[in-house]
Amino acid sequence: MKVLQLSLFSLLLSLSAGVLAQGTPVPATNDAETVETTDMTIDDLNGDEKMDKKSKMSGEKSGTMLEIGIRPSYMFVAGDVPSEAGYGIGLHFRKSLDHLFSIRVDGIYGVNKGINESMTRQFENTWISGSGLAVMTLNNFRFNGDTRSTNFYVMAGAGGNLVEVERQGNAIPWQDGRNTIFEQDLTVHAVAGGGVTFRLSPKVNIGAEFQSFIPFGKRADRLDGYTVGGNFRDIQNVGSLSLNFNLGNASKKSEPLYWTNAFSPVRDELNRVSGKIDAATTDSDGDGVVDAIDQEANTPAGVPVDTKGRVLDSDKDGVADYKDLEPFFPPRAGEQVDANGVVMNRNDKPITEDRVQEMIDASIASLKNSTNQPGTTTVRTDRGEVYLPMIYFPLGQSTVKYSDYGILSSVARVLQGNTGMRMVIRGYTDRTGNAANNEVLSYRRAKAVVDHLVNQHGINRSSLVLQFRGEENAIVPLDKSYINRRVEFLTAEAGASEDEAPAGGNSGRGGF
Repeated sequence: MKVLQLSLFSLLLSLSAGVLAQGTPVPATNDAETVETTDMTIDDLNGDEKMDKKSKMSGEKSGTMLEIGIRPSYMFVAGDVPSEAGYGIGLHFRKSLDHLFSIRVDGIYGVNKGINESMTRQFENTWISGSGLAVMTLNNFRFNGDTRSTNFYVMAGAGGNLVEVERQGNAIPWQDGRNTIFEQDLTVHAVAGGGVTFRLSPKVNIGAEFQSFIPFGKRADRLDGYTVGGNFRDIQNVGSLSLNFNLGNASKKSEPLYWTNAFSPVRDELNRVSGKIDAATTDSDGDGVVDAIDQEANTPAGVPVDTKGRVLDSDKDGVADYKDLEPFFPPRAGEQVDANGVVMNRNDKPITEDRVQEMIDASIASLKNSTNQPGTTTVRTDRGEVYLPMIYFPLGQSTVKYSDYGILSSVARVLQGNTGMRMVIRGYTDRTGNAANNEVLSYRRAKAVVDHLVNQHGINRSSLVLQFRGEENAIVPLDKSYINRRVEFLTAEAGASEDEAPAGGNSGRGGF
């Protein structure tokens, strides 16, 4: 009978351990690395096979390791007879469900003894039990930290036990073979306890724990062989030291989750998402377009780009706007551009600056070859002689007429085109009025022209030599001829100097 009972109990314990060894479902977010989801496309959702392949490629661990523990134990019975020190050995398997809860299967074998002071009651029993327990970790509610070095836990569960009790017979001294024996009988019990373990490595931890077993049924008050007080229930107590090992391939299975921070997956996911946000908003070249959609990730600083980070080429001529001297002038059919984006063979070649100068030179040459050039003077330039028209003034006036602005503009262009040139601006009057007044008037006419060229065209004052002549230099003998009321433009010969202003030249009015 004893052999049968022991065999059945051992089979029950082995089956329970086998079930635990198969592993329990654990959420993916609780097993070390988390599954990447933000990078998935629609094609990634086509089936479990692709998800499995993705998990394998990302190195995700498939579950947690199984803890097995060996526990040398101190045992005593709280009952009707004072207990002496007993001994035992325990074995357990523990599997984590998540960071707080785990399940455990226990087996204990032990011997209990006891005797009262008068030595009228004495017992010795053999305890064999198997239990299933739910275990809760107490110190894994904190956010800080990662892997715990200590694991505090409480547990509760139920199971069955086989107890054989030998007690001292009534008024019979304790003698082997003459004591009363209660044979083994299978009885159920409730069990509760708590403990602490200390992590030595990812595979090994040690600890200490205490359990109390409360039996039920007709043998509930017979753990010490005596029934006193009717409804009193004996309690089997077990204090143990434990040496625990985590079983499983560390490269494929993670450490039991009760050793890791319950908030680590959340923190890791936040860090991962934060990293992805940083990566998604990175703009390496500072062009205002993030790298994720930037098709030209190394554009020069300050260069305008389109919404995809590509350097702008507004006229589509193959030369970026920041290099293109004609960024908005697209080449037409048959036209080509140089490295600066300028059309080299324009279909409608515009008039260039050189062409304008050629036209001016041709015009001057035609004037030079003409035999009839009244009303002009000649100046020497780097390109040859230039004929410049005179300007005329109304009787008694020295103000430049609006109609003469164009002539003075031409004079200014000649000076601007010949930067080393000095020009004489010489004023005249007719023969009306007295000579002194006419000198003042001829000075004012020359000065009016000089001021106009300086103020309106930016001609350097040092390039202009102001001179004036009176009525003795009349071109025609008529007293009031407008031909005589003029300003001429002449080449300044070496050593040419300005005439000193006549008395009254800078104030008042005189002459004609």
